Amino acid sequence: MKVLPFKIPKPEGVALVFQEDLDTFFYDKLHQHEEIQISLILEGEGTLIVGDKINYYKKGDVLVFGSYVPHVFKSDVNTGESSHMLSLFFTKTSFGKHFFELEELRELRLFFKRANHGFKISSLKKIIANLFLKLNDATELERFIILMELLKIASKASHKSLSSYVNERKYNDIEGKRMRNVFEYTMTNFDKEISLDNIAGVATMTKNAFCKYFKKRTNKTYFRFLNELRIEHACKLLVTQKDMSISEISEHSGFNNISNFNRQFKAIKQLSPSGFKKLN
Repeated sequence: MKVLPFKIPKPEGVALVFQEDLDTFFYDKLHQHEEIQISLILEGEGTLIVGDKINYYKKGDVLVFGSYVPHVFKSDVNTGESSHMLSLFFTKTSFGKHFFELEELRELRLFFKRANHGFKISSLKKIIANLFLKLNDATELERFIILMELLKIASKASHKSLSSYVNERKYNDIEGKRMRNVFEYTMTNFDKEISLDNIAGVATMTKNAFCKYFKKRTNKTYFRFLNELRIEHACKLLVTQKDMSISEISEHSGFNNISNFNRQFKAIKQLSPSGFKKLN
């Protein structure tokens, strides 16, 4: 199976796919697929990269990824929890080329607009979770009805965008493998020193070519992306590791000195690490 583009396995003639993922970690390769994905996290937490942004996911989150929106999960296996997710996959033409253009479904249009950048639902999650939990024993017709309910709720619920920029050009196999390798290497080694020589070598490109390529694909420089990943990890430690000092958190997040950590943190979060800790 090719990692990018990624094919959702489904029987011929099936328009709506229900999938249950239960393992030590979720699929951890950068991928995109034609199908729109709506998921409920039942167990697990970790890092989630969507388009140009680094996010964190946790138990109870409801996530939506639009068609061909690149994303990757990096499960935190240190929590000791399994990773358990329920998902529905469908395309905008699954039920007919013009189905979602019907006037009767006009209130769902906001869902598809939000899905273009991916989003996390932040209200009405208990109602959504109850609908998801019915999917296992539901008939195909019942699953379709549940999907319509989910789309209606997701169109009205409060939400947070998961990315601010998604390159509309789809990955081909070579580009997909290259970006997959870059993201995988970065997510595994962000707490260590990463030089431009290192990461350009991972991408099998010259340094200049890699810098231009990454900026074009993500709308930011590689080192901006790396610092954002490090700062998001630091934020998690500031909230969950009460006994760690800010200096220790800086070191565990890949910064070689505290002044650079403080500077980067303030540039990305618009407040100091100690201010973030107090706020949370």
